[in-house]
Amino acid sequence: MINLEGKTALITGGSRGIGKATAILMAKAGCDIAINFIKNKKEAQNTAKKIKEFGKRCLIIEADIANPHEVKRMVKETIKNFEKIDILVNNAGIWTYGEIGKIDEKTLNETLDINLKGMFYVCNEVIPEMKKRKRGWIINISSTAGLRGEAFHSHYAASKGGVISFTKSLAIELAPYNILVNCVAPGWVDTDMCEEVFRDKEFKEKIRQSIPLKRIPLPEDIAGPILFLASDLARHITGAVINVSGGAVLWP
Repeated sequence: MINLEGKTALITGGSRGIGKATAILMAKAGCDIAINFIKNKKEAQNTAKKIKEFGKRCLIIEADIANPHEVKRMVKETIKNFEKIDILVNNAGIWTYGEIGKIDEKTLNETLDINLKGMFYVCNEVIPEMKKRKRGWIINISSTAGLRGEAFHSHYAASKGGVISFTKSLAIELAPYNILVNCVAPGWVDTDMCEEVFRDKEFKEKIRQSIPLKRIPLPEDIAGPILFLASDLARHITGAVINVSGGAVLWP
């Protein structure tokens, strides 16, 4: 039912985890894909290979989204190759531990630069192109931490709360241009980001038991709602925050 034939998507942090799952699912739906990575070129190449198996084009671009100059280059390169960007998925992000009173400025700045400012930089470059075509879909990846807060990760929660407010602001501002802006807020997900804490099997089981659906989702479980928001099935949804937590967080 979901058909993205003829569309192009730019997905930040698309080499692994949620970004990779989203890129593959969108390619299955007929979309050409540009994925951004910063460190793991091999993983990006593996993702591109999978996308091409569906007969779709894939461009991989190394760029630090915390650097506005690299973001500008990334967007220009995507448009040069595909002529347009229909769908933007702001997925790149980091999650680090930080007890208040002990968080250093470097950790704080790194989190805000990637999770919040990086998303702003990408939107700032892509949206003018969408405005020209009077059509676009933007899906920003936040977190349930941005909805309810998260102890010992206040800097992360603050950055993800900013993503939600930014999403709602853009939804109103861009509605006259037929650009839909929405947000997906995952809870715990079994990705590389959680690999270190999930090495503790007792902790992982505790998390699983705390989720009403009694399962820790895979990246594909988050990619599904992202794909939905990028489709015509969601044509009357903008400014929404879809909570994908298996019932662990009920908000508002």
